Order: sequence, then structure tokens, then C-alpha cells
Amino acid sequence: MNIGQAAKHSGLTAKMIRYYESIGLLRPAGRSDSGYRLYGAQDLHVLAFIKRSRDLGFSLEEVGKLLTLWQDRQRASADVKALALRHIDELNRKIVELSALRDTLGELVEHCQGDHRPDCPILRDLEAGCCSGHNG
Repeated sequence: MNIGQAAKHSGLTAKMIRYYESIGLLRPAGRSDSGYRLYGAQDLHVLAFIKRSRDLGFSLEEVGKLLTLWQDRQRASADVKALALRHIDELNRKIVELSALRDTLGELVEHCQGDHRPDCPILRDLEAGCCSGHNG
């Protein structure tokens, strides 16, 4: 199948498929006589693996490691579990950060009158943040 069909089948864009190929996550596609990329069942299986990994929030580097582990039948499942546990730790860290951001923004919204007056605590806070000397 061509790249458009592979994109439709995998739920990825053709641009992403070409990108994954260019960075080595996907082996280079075969080519038709006219030069079009051709993808087979194994390529679609790999694309599905990549998409699911990305949907779970794994970085491209982590996806590469997962692909290597997946393709290595001699690997220990402990290696896969360790990578997944590190990812869970990172997700938990991000959840804490996002929760704090949500709470801060919620407080600012709560204090904003949201009326016709120009006074706005949200904009005041953003302005104070830009000039306080930190890159928060």
C-alpha cells in the first residue's frame, strides 16, 4: 500500500510516517517503479506500535527503546517494565506541575471580575511574571 493508505490505516499522517522513517523508527519503505513508498503488513504493525506508544505519552527516544525491546525476543520483560515505570514517574511529575498550574490559573480567574473594566488580575500576574527575573 502507498503512504496515503498506510496513513489512513495507521491513523498517522503521511508527514509523520516520513518523519518516523527519517529518524529510524520505521525502516525505509520499499519503492514502486515510479518511486512511491510502499508499505506492507509488518510496516503497519510497527506504525500501530509507534502510534500507541506515542498515545501513551512516550517520547520518541523512549519509543525507539521500546521498539528495540519489542523486536528483541531475548529481552527481559524487566527492561520493558523499568522503562514504563520511569515513564509513569515522569507522568506523575507532569501531573503535579499541571495541577499546580490549573490551581494558580483558577485563583486568578476567580479574582477577575470579567466585566467591562480594564482591571484584570490575570494580566497583572502575567505582567509581573515577565519582569520578575525568572523564567518560570
